Amino acid sequence: SFLYTRTAEPLEYHRSFLKENCRPDGRELSEFRTTTLNIGSISTADGSALVKVGNTTVVCGIKAELANPAVETPGKGYIVPNVDLPPLCSSRFRPGPPGEQAQAASQFIADVIGRCSTGIHILSFHELCVSSPNLCWVLYCDMICLDYDGNILDACIIALLAALKYTQLPEVTINTETGTPEVNLEKRHGLHIRKHPISASFCVFDDSILIVDPTAEEESLSTAQLTVVTDEEDRLCSVHKPGGTSLSGDKLQECISRAAVRQREIQKLINKVIHSVKTAQ
Repeated sequence: SFLYTRTAEPLEYHRSFLKENCRPDGRELSEFRTTTLNIGSISTADGSALVKVGNTTVVCGIKAELANPAVETPGKGYIVPNVDLPPLCSSRFRPGPPGEQAQAASQFIADVIGRCSTGIHILSFHELCVSSPNLCWVLYCDMICLDYDGNILDACIIALLAALKYTQLPEVTINTETGTPEVNLEKRHGLHIRKHPISASFCVFDDSILIVDPTAEEESLSTAQLTVVTDEEDRLCSVHKPGGTSLSGDKLQECISRAAVRQREIQKLINKVIHSVKTAQ
């Protein structure tokens, strides 16, 4: 009868669990799913990471290319993030150009990287400049979802940050006679990551019950969704709320506090995995 109720009346089915302060998958309301991280799995990329948050799986590959700096930011390199939600990850996505959700996710990531309200960027974009002002690195960061089960934003941010921390850029010298850049693939250096913004996503049920790290089913039944990004100094970097019902100040504060705890857990995980990979090399 449970299966019937879940299929026929999914909202009532979920409410019966929420009344008991738990969820159909056995988690508490404020509990994240098991999060695992692998780095460096794509040998052809300059940096890569694979993240699983429950069943939601995202792989991020970073490819560095030499280019001219943008006209409005001379002497700076830049990052181009792209989130891909292909049909293989869920039947909800169709083949063809990126859908609304993929575009919104790419924009969210771009905002976290580029326009952090605290004024301290994830890395120094001057550092990506090779020979100011006419040559820089562009980091193309592709995040591809392999399995979609809700909370794509959190998985993408973890994958991106881990991949950036693992990225090794080749050494570039300018040939004085010809003026052309010469790339030495044997000599590489890492990026200096200045801060670690991590997101925590929430759903609101019946305009009042707050749950963390929603599954795809929970997202579809919720009345509002919210993503909060904080850094290692507990500074609020951004709040992303795509529509839905309003949220009280108390509830928002609750989300920010939970996000700060999550930030520390994830930063610890990333550092631990990178350390173990470097030790193994």
